[in-house]
Amino acid sequence: MYSGALRDKIHKLKYEGKAGWAMIFGRLLVGWMESHPDAMDGVDYVVGNPAHTGRQPIQHIEAIMDAAYTEDITHTFPLSPPGAHRLVKMTETPRSATKNLDDKRTAATAHAAALTWTGDTGDIKGSTILLVDDVFTSGSQLQRVALRLRASGAADVRGLVLARVPWSG
Repeated sequence: MYSGALRDKIHKLKYEGKAGWAMIFGRLLVGWMESHPDAMDGVDYVVGNPAHTGRQPIQHIEAIMDAAYTEDITHTFPLSPPGAHRLVKMTETPRSATKNLDDKRTAATAHAAALTWTGDTGDIKGSTILLVDDVFTSGSQLQRVALRLRASGAADVRGLVLARVPWSG
């Protein structure tokens, strides 16, 4: 759950730029993949739901994905090397944090539209993608990004998050 100490640590990475937490979250991601071989079966790409390239103080998802690549010393999983992310966001879009559900959906649509698959477009055709994000609030962003990847040719998009905001409705 996105509460207590976990919320504080994600916040320190995301909003304060405490990059050391990226290594810990990257290790958690690799540990999850190692302990869930059935869920990883058939996954062609593990990609982060990207932050804008100019995000300050840190591109937190990219830092987590870079750390996961480093932690996966045997290169068992289909992670991109640091600096060679398959999914990138070159344009800033409205943030959804602290917004209502309609605003989150609008922001999620803009976010998904701003994404680019950097690999050969043939790479995505028929692929299975594990999409990693830090916090799941409403699911709007994961849903919109998954739809965008499917429209680009991915056969299946699975989601994995570090934490989920407690249900409040």
